Amino acid sequence: MRKKKRAIGDTKHSQQTEDAGRITNETVAEHREKVIGKARKYIYPLNHSKHRIVVMSIALSIITVVVIFTYCILALYRFQSNSTFIYRVTQVIPFPIARTGGSFIFYEDYLFELRHYMHYYQTQQELNFNTDAGQKQLTEFKHRALDKIINNAYVKKIAKEHNISVSSQEVDDQITIVRSQNRLGDSQKVFEDVLKDFWGWSVDDFKSSLKDQLLAQKVVAALDTKTNEKAAVALKELQSGADFKTVAAKYSDDQATKNNGGDFGFPINKANRDLSARTTEELFKLKKGEHSEIINIGYALEIVKVNSIEDGKVLGAHILFNFKNINDFINDYKEKQPTKTYITLPKSDLSQPAPDN
Repeated sequence: MRKKKRAIGDTKHSQQTEDAGRITNETVAEHREKVIGKARKYIYPLNHSKHRIVVMSIALSIITVVVIFTYCILALYRFQSNSTFIYRVTQVIPFPIARTGGSFIFYEDYLFELRHYMHYYQTQQELNFNTDAGQKQLTEFKHRALDKIINNAYVKKIAKEHNISVSSQEVDDQITIVRSQNRLGDSQKVFEDVLKDFWGWSVDDFKSSLKDQLLAQKVVAALDTKTNEKAAVALKELQSGADFKTVAAKYSDDQATKNNGGDFGFPINKANRDLSARTTEELFKLKKGEHSEIINIGYALEIVKVNSIEDGKVLGAHILFNFKNINDFINDYKEKQPTKTYITLPKSDLSQPAPDN
């Protein structure tokens, strides 16, 4: 009897289990919830791990940025590093080094100037900046670089006020003139190699520096009205038939040549580096006995004349009208809008001239 009851019980339990495992329209929702419930215990830890990874990655990224930024701040403003890494950073992040009025002057410009001075003296003069003498010279270069970019900033302010600018075409034209006289190498590769070897520059770096020079020259030419007027009077006398030697003696600022009719005193060919590239270019446009109009050679205005042409060389003369120093124009701006610098340089006690560029 007991065995019979147990058999009946087992049959009922088996039937209930079978019914429970069978999915019907009425039980599908219940089964879905059971399956999802079992999976949650695996999904939750995985999601939690992903969340922690994301949070940790963000935290590490922030810490890395803060560490790098702090390092750069210390390297620039405390230790005044001029390393290649720091220079590249300043090309990306506009760290200020000074301020004029409402405008910032950026550290990148300062390092651009400083590093090309250093490159020249290390590679061409074999100067060791780790010596006491080298450190003194480096301090001098730092002062020159900072002064130069501050002056450039004032020049740009003046240029903006007077609507003066330099186009990319003007820069390219100036390079063409110099290249045509073989002053920067006889090929593009030589040109690039000269820039790299002497200054550590690319062609774009050279163009940037040249653009600043041309802008300063145009600002002086526009503001120095007295020199412009003086040159205009001299040209008018020449056009009226006055003798070139007489006009040179009367107006020329070149003390070495004014009393001998402005004569250069030596034959000139296209590769001559004793004259400005613009002067040489103009001389070879003229015929014997002709004089030019007023030409701007950057630091002065000039009128040139060809006395004779022999074997492809020119014997000529000039009347020179020196411009005022650019500082005569920017000092007033410096008084009205003093510059605030964010670094302090050691006192300089050297006077070695900076290389031409």
